[in-house]
Amino acid sequence: MERRIVKTQVGIVGAGPAGLMLSHLLYTSGIDSTVVESRSHETIRTTQRAGILEHGSVNMLVDSGASDRVLREGHRHDGIELRFDGRNHRIDFLDLVGESVWLYPQNEVFTDLAEARHRTGGDVRYSSSDSSVLDLETDTPKIHFTDVDGQPWEVHCDVVVGSDGSGGICKKSIPAEHRKDYFIQYPFAWFGILAEAPPSAPELIYAHSDRGFALISQRTDKIQRMYFQCDPNEDASTWTEEMIWEELQSRMGGQDGFHLKTGRIFEQMVLPFRSYVCEPMRYGNLFLAGDASHTVPPTGAKGLNLALADVKVLHEGLDSYFNSKNSELLDAYSDRALQRVWKAQNFSYWMTSMLHQHPDGSEFEKKRQLGELSSVVSSRAGSSYLAEAYTGWPLK
Repeated sequence: MERRIVKTQVGIVGAGPAGLMLSHLLYTSGIDSTVVESRSHETIRTTQRAGILEHGSVNMLVDSGASDRVLREGHRHDGIELRFDGRNHRIDFLDLVGESVWLYPQNEVFTDLAEARHRTGGDVRYSSSDSSVLDLETDTPKIHFTDVDGQPWEVHCDVVVGSDGSGGICKKSIPAEHRKDYFIQYPFAWFGILAEAPPSAPELIYAHSDRGFALISQRTDKIQRMYFQCDPNEDASTWTEEMIWEELQSRMGGQDGFHLKTGRIFEQMVLPFRSYVCEPMRYGNLFLAGDASHTVPPTGAKGLNLALADVKVLHEGLDSYFNSKNSELLDAYSDRALQRVWKAQNFSYWMTSMLHQHPDGSEFEKKRQLGELSSVVSSRAGSSYLAEAYTGWPLK
């Protein structure tokens, strides 16, 4: 079947929050875009993903006109608890840096942005297959794909944006000699659950224990998300509900008598993770954004926020390029975005190494971690660094 051709200014591969936010921002600047996505709308909408939004991410959703639902249905958190030695130690974001974060799942962010693009007539091609990008070093890069009805298409554009995640096609389309991959693999993973239960605490609890890390998070008033550190090769299916709750409680127990509120577990899985950065974030007229260029361990709650920060910088460059005929900001995109990427990598690595037990860790290392945690919670300067990084640096 002959390929049909669609012409646009920006072709975007990936309709997750990063791709849709960029498409929405481009629309507000009068710039045309076409978004190609391999998953269906329903698959993305119903995929349960955690979500802690920095204040800058919330402002992007609201101020851009995408949606203010996060303010009405999200849960504002003004701090977190660091738990060690069997006691909670609160990091008060509002007092330390005057900012907060919002608990708002990633699939809800997608829902808001997908509705915004539908409302304004956005061209988003879900359930596409056989996608590829080509002619990236020319003035007319292209995206090939087949739509849900089997019709092959060719998108002709001025710029291609790869926001198709860590396993997507865009990063892999950059010749190895033109990119540098930086990464570390962690020797542990997270055992994650979703449970029908009331919240065990009003804010997130990051726990350090002799048995390893645990995170007590929330999803809604009736659904809770929790994690504990495990071996990457752990088989989640072998764990009973009783075993899971016992393991979580063992990591949360202490002299203050803290007890989790339990309920039926309806999802359990093992989530391995790593730290990764691809440099540069540009090849020819292909620009990478979000997980397509970098991934962080979830400990610092930076993944989605970092993707949206990329999009803000990229939108500024594209707006200047198309509307002012000035390529300076677009040419600086990779360097500007990577400054924040590496700050976020450092913070995520720091939080992860401070809270997790290394499989080969010595008693000295465990004691050293406790000293580090004590230094953070007993020092306003130390607590302020954590609060500033967690709530997000200004989106300049």
